[in-house]
Amino acid sequence: MATPKFKQRCGLCKKNMVLMYSRKQYPVCNECELKQISHPIENPEYKKFFDIPEKFYQESYFLRNIKASYLRFDSITDRQKEAFLKTVEDMKVGKKKEEKKEE
Repeated sequence: MATPKFKQRCGLCKKNMVLMYSRKQYPVCNECELKQISHPIENPEYKKFFDIPEKFYQESYFLRNIKASYLRFDSITDRQKEAFLKTVEDMKVGKKKEEKKEE
């Protein structure tokens, strides 16, 4: 991942600072992004699919982006599903490894 170049205030709430990587990027803080993706999902299949711990969404821009795409278009591609599941599984395995190290 590229190193952040500068900070800028969130374009929605105007109070939190966002690390910016490009001048073309629109600044949105994690808090505002989580508010945007917190809308309820009616489809039972996708409701179960997106039912992962909130902490995973807080840590991963990628997971937030996939959920936002679903909320915008009411569908995601098979590749997006696979990548989402792989990322969630990697995060779960990473959490288990960290817990074992602490013990």
